[in-house]
Amino acid sequence: MPKKDPYAALRYREFNVFLLVRFAMVFAWSMQFVVIEWEVYSLTKDPLSLGYIGLAEVIPAVLMALFAGHITDRSEKRSLLIKCVIGFSVISFGLFLLTWPKVVGNWSTGLILTGIYSLVFLGGFVRAFIFPTIFSLLALIVPKRLYPNAATWSSTTGQLGRMLGPALGGVTISLIGVHWSMCIIFGFSLLAFVSLFQIGKKPIMNKNTEQKIWSSLGEGLSFVFKEKAIFGAITLDMIAVLFGGAVALLPVFAQDILQVGSEGFGILRAAPAVGSAIIMFVAAYFPLHKKAGMKLLTVVFGFGVCIIVFGLSKVFWISVVALFFSGVTDGISMIIRQTIMQLKTPDDMRGRVASVNSIFIGSSNELGAFESGFTARLMGTVTAVVFGGSMTLITVVTTGLVLPSFRKLDLQKDMEEHEASDE
Repeated sequence: MPKKDPYAALRYREFNVFLLVRFAMVFAWSMQFVVIEWEVYSLTKDPLSLGYIGLAEVIPAVLMALFAGHITDRSEKRSLLIKCVIGFSVISFGLFLLTWPKVVGNWSTGLILTGIYSLVFLGGFVRAFIFPTIFSLLALIVPKRLYPNAATWSSTTGQLGRMLGPALGGVTISLIGVHWSMCIIFGFSLLAFVSLFQIGKKPIMNKNTEQKIWSSLGEGLSFVFKEKAIFGAITLDMIAVLFGGAVALLPVFAQDILQVGSEGFGILRAAPAVGSAIIMFVAAYFPLHKKAGMKLLTVVFGFGVCIIVFGLSKVFWISVVALFFSGVTDGISMIIRQTIMQLKTPDDMRGRVASVNSIFIGSSNELGAFESGFTARLMGTVTAVVFGGSMTLITVVTTGLVLPSFRKLDLQKDMEEHEASDE
């Protein structure tokens, strides 16, 4: 048996450009979310206001998700991604202006918040298109046999962006302020825009242009619900993220509980992504497709335990370690989930399946932020985080008992079929 090449996907030039674009966008988006979180909490001192940030983004993202998947399947992927990057750049520039004292110096706090929430809301429309477009474009850049390897490197690059974006955000807030931090974010969006022109246009895989939109959307939903591997993976992760959204409350922990300021906030925000990035590099050498179901259940359970430890901690470095290992477990979960989706999804349905996934998982991040802010208002910040972690543990146990077929899920056969199709 030939030795597996952990760098196989990286030997394709366009895939490397794709990774640069993905990094720049995730970095910019993650840093922007952190900067806006800090600004909003500084203005309001209300944890629920942090939840409203997530809610403002998730509403348009969910409403547009299925339609975005339909459009993605019928569109040329590179051109659509360019439009998404332009949309993000416009929003970032708007936030840059909203955080400029020379522009908003005489504005009321309520007016500034309205402007911020409005731009975040518009960002939800962009996000509805960007995830299915990136997911679909990846599959057109590398051969099918390299999907798991490409998914690992793509996830690793994304986690590096999620790690460095918040870390830099925490540092730049302290050094140059919120306003000029937004300028850096805008610069990274321009980098993504320029880099995309190094990727050639790709063929449109879905040739059924006569299919009506509602029939198309129904076909995507039906496939996800029938494909138990995909449905089980995204449902499990959705509920775990929904109730384990402690990250949304980090400004409260940094400012009021641990009292570590913006620098400590940046470290706390980056800790999960550091853990994810490290484990993803390791996963490139040790594929996770064997016994994938049981591995996914195990790591999501571990994620819940880490969230509980973080919620109970009053010591900064214990909190950092707990968040680091939450990132390790979440990173493994992400790789397994992305591998399942890449191997199980037909080429002509990737946009729609990715959109359903964004409703389940991508949107659950923002809903989780709202849930965390709401429960923190009701029962206190620490209790809310411990409650969320406990619900994650209950979800894992329930899923393992109700779906025994998912516990036995193994992707080895799918790997062999894809390798044979490329020969």
